[in-house]
Amino acid sequence: MAKKTSCPITRAQFRTGAQPVRIVINGQQYDVPAKEFSTGSLGWYLNEKIRIEIDGVQVVAQIGMNLTIVGSKELPMDQAPAAESAPASTED
Repeated sequence: MAKKTSCPITRAQFRTGAQPVRIVINGQQYDVPAKEFSTGSLGWYLNEKIRIEIDGVQVVAQIGMNLTIVGSKELPMDQAPAAESAPASTED
């Protein structure tokens, strides 16, 4: 079995630094937004309809595209912020 690839970034780095990925399909440009998938993986997601001409006839096609960062599903999930404790007593 092949060794799993580890993801070289953290979830925080992805959230703050991931930019849309620009793709071109049939001459039409799309800026695909970054997404955190429900599976835990990180990447980019596009779901659009596109018009394509076939033999002079326009047809509508559905784009369903996932770009997934290899190994991102195995990244540790964020820890919930610790509850703030009550201020310490300052009695003298």
